[in-house]
Amino acid sequence: MTATSAFVTNLVISFLVFVVLFVLFLILSRRPGNFHVYYPIRALRGEGPYGRKRGMFQWAIDAFKATDEELVAVAGLDATVYIHLFTTALEIIVYSAVFCLPVLLPIAATDKNNVEQKAIQGENYTYSDFDNLGMGNIRPNSPRIWAFLIAVYWVTIVTYYCLWKSYRKVFQLRNSLSASAVARPQQYTVLVRDIPATEKHESRTEQVDAFFRRTHPAAYERCMIMHNFDKAEKLYTERETATRKLEHAEAVFELSRKAGGDGVRPMHKTGTLGLVGPKVDSIDFWTKKIQELTPLLEEERKVVAAESKEDAALVFFNDRLAAAEAAQSIHAAYALQWQVEPAAEPRECIWSNMHLPAWQRSIRQPVVYVITFLTVVFYMIPIAAISALTTLENLVKLVPFIKTITDIKVLNAILQAFLPQLALLVFLALLPKLLLALSKAEGIPSQSHIVRAAAGKYFYFMVFNVFLGVTIFGAVFSSIQGFKVLIKQGNLSVSKVVELFGAKLPPVATFYITYVALKFFIGYGLQISRIIPLIIYHIKRKFLCKTEREHLDAWAPGPFSYHTSVPADLLIMTVTLCYSVIAPIIFVFAFLYFFIGWLCNRNAALNVNVPDWESNGRMWPHIHNRFLAALLVSQITALGYFAVKKFPYTVFLIFPIIATYAFYLYCKRNFYPSFAVVSLEVASQPVKETPSTTTIVEAYTPTCLLDGDKFEDAEFQDARSNMTSRSNSGITSPAERNV
Repeated sequence: MTATSAFVTNLVISFLVFVVLFVLFLILSRRPGNFHVYYPIRALRGEGPYGRKRGMFQWAIDAFKATDEELVAVAGLDATVYIHLFTTALEIIVYSAVFCLPVLLPIAATDKNNVEQKAIQGENYTYSDFDNLGMGNIRPNSPRIWAFLIAVYWVTIVTYYCLWKSYRKVFQLRNSLSASAVARPQQYTVLVRDIPATEKHESRTEQVDAFFRRTHPAAYERCMIMHNFDKAEKLYTERETATRKLEHAEAVFELSRKAGGDGVRPMHKTGTLGLVGPKVDSIDFWTKKIQELTPLLEEERKVVAAESKEDAALVFFNDRLAAAEAAQSIHAAYALQWQVEPAAEPRECIWSNMHLPAWQRSIRQPVVYVITFLTVVFYMIPIAAISALTTLENLVKLVPFIKTITDIKVLNAILQAFLPQLALLVFLALLPKLLLALSKAEGIPSQSHIVRAAAGKYFYFMVFNVFLGVTIFGAVFSSIQGFKVLIKQGNLSVSKVVELFGAKLPPVATFYITYVALKFFIGYGLQISRIIPLIIYHIKRKFLCKTEREHLDAWAPGPFSYHTSVPADLLIMTVTLCYSVIAPIIFVFAFLYFFIGWLCNRNAALNVNVPDWESNGRMWPHIHNRFLAALLVSQITALGYFAVKKFPYTVFLIFPIIATYAFYLYCKRNFYPSFAVVSLEVASQPVKETPSTTTIVEAYTPTCLLDGDKFEDAEFQDARSNMTSRSNSGITSPAERNV
């Protein structure tokens, strides 16, 4: 059949691309000139390229053998938690497949519902050979459906067990890290918001000092009032840019002098993109620019320090137990005043959101939710159009001139295999930045929380639009004839929609299998090969990089993109759970996706990705809840599909839905409170050395407000210092961050 041919073509081409990319990785990663691209973490530690004695697959052996504790030490708990998503998914898939594959596949393959329906409905009913291995090939009201109902219960129980075990493991890792003898600045700091108005002749600092010396007399040290330093940050950024350009111009001039003679001083135009405007000497221009900006920045720093009147502050304690107690206490008779919460790590603070008052936050959040809801709803329209139009049959009807291309058998097979999936992936790539901006607009004060909020929005968007959208519209509108049947006035009814949906739901599994295959073969092939970063790095190094800092920036690896990768992985898990009983063969492809992803991401955590911040594993409750959401969607899907199959005992599927909600409540009450705050039991553990308050305050001082800064790249240098801080004190001063 054509569908089967397209499916096989997809797998073969995807696999061949993966093999090519993997071979490129094995070859290119061993060349010394590429060391900084494939092993940037080792480069930051000062380790040199590997010698010839290291095997080509040593990276895989190291990734496979690494313990959770080793991952935490190198990449942080956030990266370890992300990788734990893959571990949990693999456990669910393997344990579920133990029952579903050997039991359900033979039962489905030996029935003949697809053949009978084809004989009855003719061209209106289509299926592939793979559809004979799923529940769609079971006759309605057949006793065989009992096996599939038992499978729903089996998958549900397996999921509960794996999620409970994973939550407990991450819970222990988080508590172990929080109780570590290595001190961290956020453990001694709390964020205080909604500070009431000051009395006459009393400064904000005096007000906060008086309040906390009264409520925490033994442990309170000092406070830092939030500033509005937007102008200072802008001036600092401009000066930083000018400094970099001056360094570049001086390096270019020095190279020209080495080539012989007095050298040629670099010139540039001052207009847009350096393409228009008067031509000036670059060294003189940027030197003068720095000289102009420096006094302006110093003056703005003084203004900021003198006008500290925002109703929020960071409060510092001399004991992390006292800070934990403060973060869990109600400090004022009116709950909306003196609100205290744990402070984020210095690198992830969103300063502009810290001082937003409670009333403004209470308005921003529902407004953002409404906008997000409208985004989800209105994105359904183009998603539906993509699902309907990117089938080759419909494209030929709508755009007749492409028929000459589709008549070529090879191109026809390739287009059928890749067109819908590629169109969907490209369309979805436009959304994440919008969701990040919306999450920041809520008034969230930390980067990790913004990422979690964006990831949650993106996950539900993908479930409702990608999964439900493609399933429903792909099922109902997969053929022009099916659409014509529905729009006829006499035939348009709920029963007709349900009947057509029930007939088309199992065949859509083939789409998702090809989608999963494309994701893990092409996606992970590109990730492990790092071919795009490698090309960009060598282009920059050859043509653009003149200074040491520019060379560092050229291979700066960046962190994991949790706001896109976590929802994408959880979407695959949603699809897997939803089709685990309807089309159990999906377990094979889901296992490949999560196993290859598990290995690639462990390698990335150990060798490639450098974190920008560390939230100490706060992502796990989010991941856990989305696992349960995926399970709930699968249970509701099973309930609907069993009803379509006219199985009289479908009512038994209501109990797993109730059990899922009960399991969610249990985990929320038992584990989540220790993720929202640090428990007093953990915070009371002794530390090796209590950091000085000055060191903690400096760690929380924004770079643009630091005196005597060295004009370094804060973002990348923070990542470098964070790696060393895990093995030392855990406290990184701004001076250390800018070395």
